Amino acid sequence: MWLIEQLAEQHIADALRRGELDNLAGEGKPLVLDDDSHVPEELRASYRLLKNSGYLPPELEMRKEAIELDSLLSSLDPDDQAFQPNLKRLTLLEMKLKQAGLSTHFLTGAYRDHLKQRLTGEQ
Repeated sequence: MWLIEQLAEQHIADALRRGELDNLAGEGKPLVLDDDSHVPEELRASYRLLKNSGYLPPELEMRKEAIELDSLLSSLDPDDQAFQPNLKRLTLLEMKLKQAGLSTHFLTGAYRDHLKQRLTGEQ
């Protein structure tokens, strides 16, 4: 066992003896873990830390922005002054996602409609 692991185990044992871990939320219930099998093992801890802090990986941030822009564009009149700059930004995001080897099918077709329904809570 590594020194850091021994220190962590020692701190946990001390906290248990002092009762600091009693009556925690979810005590006695199984943990619900996200499936992170697609994330390399050496990156899992850092990705979980970032996720728990509210940060998204850059490619997911781009997807989120693309969905927001697509929704905005569908509510704007094409003659509106804000339409063209937002359309250009959406096109740029689509190109970046494709260059990164990611699918942009979430912006078109049946999947787009299904995703919008799920996000808006419509049935």
